[in-house]
Amino acid sequence: MEKKIYRLGIIGYGGMAGNHKKQLDKGEVRVKIKGVYDIDPSRAELAKEQGFLAYSSAEELLSDSEIDIVLVATTNETHMYYAIKALEAGKHVICEKPVTLSSAELEKITEAAKKAGKIFTVDQNRRFNRDYINACRVINSGFLGKPYLIESRVEGSRGVPEGWRTDKSKGGGMMYDWGVHMIDQIMYMTDEKVVNVFCKMYSINYPDVDDNFRLTLTFESGFTAHIEISTNNFITKPRFYIYGKEGTAVINDWDGVGKAVKKLKEDNKWGREIQPVKAGPTKTMAPRDPSTLETLELTEPQDVEDNLNPVYRQLVDAIEGKELLIKPSQAMRVVKVMEAAFESDKTGEAIKTNI
Repeated sequence: MEKKIYRLGIIGYGGMAGNHKKQLDKGEVRVKIKGVYDIDPSRAELAKEQGFLAYSSAEELLSDSEIDIVLVATTNETHMYYAIKALEAGKHVICEKPVTLSSAELEKITEAAKKAGKIFTVDQNRRFNRDYINACRVINSGFLGKPYLIESRVEGSRGVPEGWRTDKSKGGGMMYDWGVHMIDQIMYMTDEKVVNVFCKMYSINYPDVDDNFRLTLTFESGFTAHIEISTNNFITKPRFYIYGKEGTAVINDWDGVGKAVKKLKEDNKWGREIQPVKAGPTKTMAPRDPSTLETLELTEPQDVEDNLNPVYRQLVDAIEGKELLIKPSQAMRVVKVMEAAFESDKTGEAIKTNI
């Protein structure tokens, strides 16, 4: 029997929704766009040119009985309103990130989804990035021993794109734009609770929003994650740098290429004489004997579907009775970490948490 094709209605047909359209056009998942609603008449015209219905209002879209799923891709401060309206209309919902600007808003959506008996999920698509998958694989392989610190960085040099990203009232800034993804990646690695959050935000070129930040999360076991987002960095650092008890790994960029190096045996016997090295006279920082190390080259993973397909597949699977993979409860943890990060930046102090 031919499997059901789910009809998608999009509220907010901007750049991110356009990215969804490009992926769904490939026909690789059982979701097909029927129509869109956008407050910008030019976007409605574009939708019509592309062969979709252009609804005159969100209410008209939500009253269409053929629409099974609604993608909420409006500006961040309106996500709760449209998500709840869609759930109340009997639609399953996928929401762009950040899901909401507060945990209280997300709680209201979660309650609406339970009451409606519908699936609500979030587009945390960067769980499927090649660089992140390679980071998880090298950690889970045990090659590095027990990890104790991971550094995650996203760096650009062209500033912040105009639009909602520079508007605080619309949920602008890098914490909501990129931080939400990087936090979700780290939180997805472990079930441990975050017990301490410290964040320093910068407004270098955009006074109303954070265009850079440095965030440190400490988990119950002492495992630490350091996340950096920059928009005016002209010399980039590695995408991931991972410290383990037995080794170290680096992933250079989005393709996941890098290397992992571990010790085969200890090299902790020093002679009596100080060695002349580039660091100056030192014993502690003297070079290690290369024969005590093993190097593992990390290549670009070819089995990773680094696009929106996994996000839509897990939603369709959940509609049909399987476990939802991108859960509102996971999104709630991320939102609460972001709330603590803003509080930490405001007070200048680390925030004790139980997230």
